Parts: sequence; C-alpha cells; structure tokens
Amino acid sequence: MTQIARTIQLVARPVGAPKPSDFRIASLPLPDPAAGEVLLQMLWLSLDPYMRGRMSEARSYAAPTALGDAPPSEAVARVLQSNDPGLTAGDVVLVHDVWRDHAVRKASDCQRLDPAIGPVQAALGVLGMPGLTAYAGLKHIGKPQPGETLVVGAATGAVGALVGQIAKLAGARVVGVAGGPEKCRHATEELGFDACLDRHVPDLGARLAAACPDGIDVYFELTGGDILHAALPLLNPFARVPVCGTIASYNATTPPPGPDQLPALMRLILTRSLTVRGFIVSEFAADRPEFLATMSNWLSTGKVRSREDVAHGLDDMVSAFIGMLEGRNFGKTLVKLAD
Repeated sequence: MTQIARTIQLVARPVGAPKPSDFRIASLPLPDPAAGEVLLQMLWLSLDPYMRGRMSEARSYAAPTALGDAPPSEAVARVLQSNDPGLTAGDVVLVHDVWRDHAVRKASDCQRLDPAIGPVQAALGVLGMPGLTAYAGLKHIGKPQPGETLVVGAATGAVGALVGQIAKLAGARVVGVAGGPEKCRHATEELGFDACLDRHVPDLGARLAAACPDGIDVYFELTGGDILHAALPLLNPFARVPVCGTIASYNATTPPPGPDQLPALMRLILTRSLTVRGFIVSEFAADRPEFLATMSNWLSTGKVRSREDVAHGLDDMVSAFIGMLEGRNFGKTLVKLAD
C-alpha cells in the first residue's frame, strides 16, 4: 500500500515578512522503506527563527531551501514500519526532516528517544537544539560569573528563557527584554529573572540603563534591532556577546535608516576589549551528552522550567511560523501532528 505524505512546500521566496501565498500544501507518494530504512509518522515538528534565513538565497551557513521543496525542521516521529534491526515499529525517534507528516528515512538518521525521561517533544526544545544553544553559548562564550549582569532579548522564547535561567544558576543577575507585560511577568515570576522590560514601551535604552546600574557583562544576542542598540552603550570592559540570532532583521528588505553604526561598534569592541562571537549550535555537538545530563537534572529538580506554544496540524503551520517571526509565540513554538 502506497503511503501518501502531506507536505508544505516553499513556492516563492518571501520578500519582507513571509506570506501564506509563499507556501502551499501538497500530497506526495512515499516509497516503501528499503533495507536500512524506516517509515515515519511525524508527531511533533519544530519551528525556529533560523528557518526564515533558509528561505532566502543569500549566502549563509547552510544551503537555501529550493523552490518547490519543503523547509527544514527537526521532528519527533513514530516508526510505523522498519526494515532495519536497530528500530522497531512503535519506537519514537528524533530526526532532521522537513515540513511534512510522513517520511521514509535511513534508520541511521534517527535517534531513539526514551519517553520515560520526559515529554518526547522536549527533544525539540529544552532538551534539544534550543536548549543546547543556550547551554553551549553560555559555557563557551558568555561565561557568566557570580555577581555579573546578563541581558537577553526574546526572554520568554525557546532560547532566551533558558539563557536567563542558566545564568541565574551561575549566580548572575539577569535582565530580560520581552514583548508585553504578560511575558515580562512570566520571566520574573516563573523563570526567576531579576527584571524584565517590555520592548513595546518607549525609552528602552533609558529603562535598560536603569535596570543595569553596574553595566552589562554578558549580552546574549538573539534579536538585534532596538535591544542591541540599547545594550551596546552599557557593555562593560571585557563583556562577552554570544551571537546566535538577529531576528529583528530577518524580514528586512533594506538597510536600517540612519547613519552607519559600524565604525562606532568597532570602536566599542576595541576600546572596551569586547568578545563578540557568532556561533552555530552544531559547533558544540560534543557538549550534547553533558548538556542532556545536566539539563534533564535541572528539569527534574525544578531548577529550570520550559513553556511550549503549540499549533495543531500542517494547516496551521504557516500561520504559526509567521506569528513566531512577529513575536506572537509564548515559549518554544511546536506543531503537533499526532498523539
């Protein structure tokens, strides 16, 4: 019996913010799994800001999604049929795939998950790529110390929420920036941030300066834009700036207005001996076992909390993706396809 997969294809390169018309849903037949392959049913798909960059033809760290192909995504999937001795029907696995509900993949591309450790979708969030991004970015670049001040934007998102909590565990004072009073309350009351500022309220620079009277020692860069401009003047000598996202500019079609800020930035880097280091999480893959052991312990003991923003079904995936880029998500953005 031929298995049919529903998939979301990129049919136009977004100009500015992505639109629903840039995508279409298609149905494609799947081959039967050959030797060493498995048939997968996707249970959960991950949505992450980096996907916007993969829709552009601009040079980046990974090849762009071709028109007519599906955008990439990590997925939690159930094995429906296996032609490999390492996996059996019913196993739940983590796999790098695309926006679709079924797939045939090599068994060697799948990592079996243990549902006893926690909800399997955590492998896409707090126990997955976003969690490792926060953990490794702080361990290798940010290096927060007791008594230092760390600032992070997108403070209730998949990465920012963990950055703040890990920095608190290291003894740092944490100031977040988030979109709206509800998110700010969550950051301080649920996640333990020392302060959180609403990015929609005017005078962010003055409010951030008041919240960081001793300056900023670590600025974890996820957003760019107004938050970056507010943080730069407050950076202390020898401050560290891990850079893993600039979501404020992902939909930009022209350079920002105003004078060229690059000379001032370079002078700041020089005169304050700043460390500014971009990174892709795959650079720190060797940290994954240590990260999983540490983070799972923090979760089980309540030292770290996570929140999910869940859409349901492929039909809602594009709107969830657009909403995430606009900051409408509250927590890690996931799409649930099946129980």
